[in-house]
Amino acid sequence: MSNADRHGLIAKVVRDAGGATVQELAELTGASEMTIRRDLDTLAAQGVLERVRGGARTLLLRGEEPPFALRAHEAIDAKRRIAAEISARITDGESVLLDSGTTCLEVARLLRERPVTVMPLSLQAIHLVAEAPGPATLVVPGGQPRAGEGALTGPLTLASLAALRFDTAVIGCCGLTAADGLTAYDLDDAAVKKAGIASARRVIGAADGSKLGRTAYAHVGAATLLHTLVTDTTAAAEEVTALEDGGTVVRTV
Repeated sequence: MSNADRHGLIAKVVRDAGGATVQELAELTGASEMTIRRDLDTLAAQGVLERVRGGARTLLLRGEEPPFALRAHEAIDAKRRIAAEISARITDGESVLLDSGTTCLEVARLLRERPVTVMPLSLQAIHLVAEAPGPATLVVPGGQPRAGEGALTGPLTLASLAALRFDTAVIGCCGLTAADGLTAYDLDDAAVKKAGIASARRVIGAADGSKLGRTAYAHVGAATLLHTLVTDTTAAAEEVTALEDGGTVVRTV
């Protein structure tokens, strides 16, 4: 098991169970207790969990949005497969709006190597594209970053989106169902997603299977706003069918 896979598994176990001991995590991962202690120190420094005597416990309250640092360790392989499929659907020369979130960050990692114009809506993706002097043209929006998330929101972000038109918008979500549509945890984030969808000719949804069947607090819009949804094989089959019946093309990777 790689370090990234082990960190992702530890983060998930601590989040789901509320906490775990070093011994429990060592047995689960097959790593030594010394290695697990180092892993916990690393994850605590990233804000993923809280280090306590003999183990770790979650920082997440019920109903609260999981922090970016925690989500970055979840479903890594699935997010990379989703990103590869989305990148393959974007042609050279396109202008692309790239939403915030960990899955869209993986899309940014691929698009920075492509001759496209890309406007990311998070500090993390902006830095990722900017640090690689590749063929991609970077456009930076205005806005205020959400604390701990890096997602850009506010009047300046909305003005940037209103002033531009994109070939494709890649939109993430916190929840997606055929009945309730796209939802987010934050009202400001939902407003940015709405504006991003309105500014694009084509909308591709990027959501790992855990997001399907879930409804968050702030409504973004109907699922039919998505021309294509790219998700992974863990997505609930009945939800995929319902989305397809509504007219959304669903690609499972």
